[in-house]
Amino acid sequence: MLRRGIPTDEIEEAMGGAEIIEEYPDDKYGPSLLLLGVTRNGRALHVQVAWSRMRIVTVYEPDPQEWSDWRTRRTPHE
Repeated sequence: MLRRGIPTDEIEEAMGGAEIIEEYPDDKYGPSLLLLGVTRNGRALHVQVAWSRMRIVTVYEPDPQEWSDWRTRRTPHE
């Protein structure tokens, strides 16, 4: 989070209305979810949460070249 310049308050904002966009039942951190949340200033964030331990695994801004509408991974041919 710090390396990517994402402050804690923005993560909290994004998590308030986040939606599940992917599930990782066999993740190495334990079952986890990839959430999409948007801050009040319109910054989209992906937050991966290991829900069995209720911990954030990673947070990043989705790359528009990898994600269409921030929810769907682009295929290599798009």
